[in-house]
Amino acid sequence: MTHHIAVIGGTGPQGKGLAYRFARHGHSVVIGSRAAEKAQAVAAEIAERLAADGGEGAGEATGATNADAAAAADVVVLAVPYDGHDELVATLPLDGKVIVSCVNPLGFDKGGPFGRPVDGGEGSAAESAQRIAPGSTVVGAFHHVAAASLWSAEEYLDHEDVLVCGDDAEARELVMELAKTVTGKVGVNAGRLRLARQLEPLTAVLISINKAYKTRSGIAISGI
Repeated sequence: MTHHIAVIGGTGPQGKGLAYRFARHGHSVVIGSRAAEKAQAVAAEIAERLAADGGEGAGEATGATNADAAAAADVVVLAVPYDGHDELVATLPLDGKVIVSCVNPLGFDKGGPFGRPVDGGEGSAAESAQRIAPGSTVVGAFHHVAAASLWSAEEYLDHEDVLVCGDDAEARELVMELAKTVTGKVGVNAGRLRLARQLEPLTAVLISINKAYKTRSGIAISGI
């Protein structure tokens, strides 16, 4: 099954990479940005990349403002910085849509990256999105896939797993299937949406590993 996916923050490295992967595997993608012209320029870059790949079976990539992109989609991916996240989500038409949050609330200081507590440590960006848009269904996923890997020439990042958390089983399974566009395999059911409190700051650990080993690390789950 294919979807019409809006990638809010699609002009950033992670959003652009996810949009490329989704479109490459047949989904229709619209890049969202505060400026439609900027979104359209990135969509054109993705379309050019898809054509260079051969284009067979690829979906369409277009650009629009954040609100227009969300309005036209059945799945909305939030790939935005945490700063300003709540204010942005409040402006989007999200009722009845599946929201995929890959937002990582991170901070950086002299000691390196760290996870920023949300709601005093009793919340997450994903849970905040669900609270702000109660008519939507929020699923957390794609937190740990490096932007450079998403834009790479590898057909699938099959050495990694996409961890997916959410309270609605149907929406969670939809996103687990969507993970196939990135890894070539179904995403891992990581439990309820509140576990985004652990998944989001884990990204800081991967950034530290990347710095120490000069690599692009990812998450792989054994035993399943």
